[in-house]
Amino acid sequence: MKWRKRALLNLEIKAEYVLVRSMKKNEILNDIQNRWHNVYWFSRMLINNDKYIAIGKEPKLLSTLASSLRLVSKESESTDTLILQKQTLRNIIEKRYQKTTSKENRVQKLLADLNEEIRNNDDMDVFILTCENIMLPLHQAIANIPNDDKNFTLNIAKSYLDIQGEQGLATVINLWDDLGVRGCLAAERNEIIRAFTILRVMLAKDKSISEDERDIVLTAFAQEFERRAAQKRKKRAGGSLEDVTDFILAYYKIKRAEAPSHFQADIEVDNWVKTKDGWLIGISCKRTIRERWKNVSSSIEVYNRFKVKYIFHVVTYDEDLSDDKLTLLGEQRQIFYLPDNSRRLKHACQHVGLKNYVRPISQLINDIRKELKK
Repeated sequence: MKWRKRALLNLEIKAEYVLVRSMKKNEILNDIQNRWHNVYWFSRMLINNDKYIAIGKEPKLLSTLASSLRLVSKESESTDTLILQKQTLRNIIEKRYQKTTSKENRVQKLLADLNEEIRNNDDMDVFILTCENIMLPLHQAIANIPNDDKNFTLNIAKSYLDIQGEQGLATVINLWDDLGVRGCLAAERNEIIRAFTILRVMLAKDKSISEDERDIVLTAFAQEFERRAAQKRKKRAGGSLEDVTDFILAYYKIKRAEAPSHFQADIEVDNWVKTKDGWLIGISCKRTIRERWKNVSSSIEVYNRFKVKYIFHVVTYDEDLSDDKLTLLGEQRQIFYLPDNSRRLKHACQHVGLKNYVRPISQLINDIRKELKK
């Protein structure tokens, strides 16, 4: 009898376990199928310029779409409301791109996929909300983020050079990078906080949207904001330290020259200056030297042919600047300007085979001026 009771108990436990697992699966399935998840997917469709046409980058078009679709919903009393809305959506988009035949395939692909995703009135409401309350605020928020770091750095950098002179060069170069990044990130934070708050308040007023559904919409907004802000961050990053060389040369009234035609440097050069005898000096500013330095193709003969006297590299983070790098590149008339308090600078200056290839950053302007007079 005992073994029968134990067997029955085990069966009950297993049955309960299967029931719980089934309920969890249903909950997960319901969550995945929640219509508000389409907020994110609609936003991705509207900004995609490869597969579709990026109408999400056209605020006037988005505004016209959303207001027109709402008006149809409000005025229509028939069962054809969704059909009328879909036709309105098609008419507006086709009219906008009727003169750009090269985009016809992407226009029709977008309309076809939207038609498939918008299956009922609830889906259409999600689409309208995405246009009005996700894409339009996103477009404005991203537009408000600076395209470069100079807005945050120019005046501060000038103050350092005004007070400290050439001794402040290393500080200016490091600050340019750090302040620019922090300033732009602070601007990003301000924009997402403002837009996120407005969206949260708007959703809270709509009692038809549950708390879980509000979270789905809010996280979709945050996810798409971060993706697009990261793209803008990437575009800014490449120009930051190039801008500082422009600023420093302009501050010291050093005239820039044209880059030599068809000259391919092993490490990218930001600016060129011409010496009195017509030879050129390349100037670059980088955080690190991570290019494929082992594949150096330039030779002294190539430098002479293009009348390149030196290439001066300003490097702000020099721990990866090995002895081998310094030797190989230094032999190609490339000089490295390192932070004045750098451990690598001190080591190289005391090394008989490296000391001719390194100099402190504070010496950069003085060296350029000396070379210009030769």
